[in-house]
Amino acid sequence: MRIRLRTAVPVALTVLGLTTGCGAADMTKQASPFAHTGGGKSVTLSVQSWVGAESNVAVAQYLLEHKLGYRVDTVQVDEVPAWDALSQGRVDAILEDWGHPDQEKRYVDDKKTIARAGDLGVTGHIGWFVPTYLVEQHPDITDWHNLNKYASLFRTAESGGKGQLMDGSPSYVTNDKALVKNLKLNYQVVFAGSEAAQITQMKQFAKEKKPFLTYWYSPQWLFKKVPMTEVKLPPYKDGCDADAAKITCAYPRTPLQKYLNADFARSGGKAAEFLKKFRWTTDDQNEVSLLIAQDKLSPDAAAKKWVDSHPSVWKQWLS
Repeated sequence: MRIRLRTAVPVALTVLGLTTGCGAADMTKQASPFAHTGGGKSVTLSVQSWVGAESNVAVAQYLLEHKLGYRVDTVQVDEVPAWDALSQGRVDAILEDWGHPDQEKRYVDDKKTIARAGDLGVTGHIGWFVPTYLVEQHPDITDWHNLNKYASLFRTAESGGKGQLMDGSPSYVTNDKALVKNLKLNYQVVFAGSEAAQITQMKQFAKEKKPFLTYWYSPQWLFKKVPMTEVKLPPYKDGCDADAAKITCAYPRTPLQKYLNADFARSGGKAAEFLKKFRWTTDDQNEVSLLIAQDKLSPDAAAKKWVDSHPSVWKQWLS
């Protein structure tokens, strides 16, 4: 993400379902089997690798298939290549974008190959978090000025004698290395490898009541299972993150956006109109995410459970 954004871990192309895993989906070479079908009742959705984005797509896919009669393909691909794929018509929609101003200017404003499709209804925020049980022991730990005082608490075998700041995938585009350097913090950014691996580590730390400092984001279902408190970094102000190498401020709060391929936006019929109207709350998304990630339901089963219990919400998207 340029947020700066969580960038999705690339995984393989899937048809009529959501998956997680490894193996790059190179959208410059690999098209959806439903792409360029000449107006047929098919839709290809880009899905990012974190569970909140999977939840959006799961519900959209379920309703497109069961209420509107479309075939739906889902493709997981890194966020910036997803913009390229959307511009080329290899995918029809991105349902959760955390802010890519360069791509937005290029494809939406200049080339006009991508169209804005409105707010998702969810506001995203990235920050640094510590477990709330640690805050109860050290209340001043939530002020970044005090992080060096507590660096020894966060040392791990991977952090080279410094405190560990846990990040997710190396493919995530974050400000964390620059923040550590520019704020002169005695910490080392250590990548867990993926959102799933990061969650596993945090849950294990929490089970053992161990200290941890982590890059994390909301909305995210894990907050319900592992209460965390945000560390207050220098406040975000417009333009404070303009130079990535000189950043010394917190991450912004970002209303998450949807985008459609411009041709699909014009000629995608009921599917395009439905995706433009798709808008729900953080609680809605977290409800589905919890079913997928914690209760281990398939995305389709989680979507069905949410759809069955929230008809007043989704019926508005079909009207």
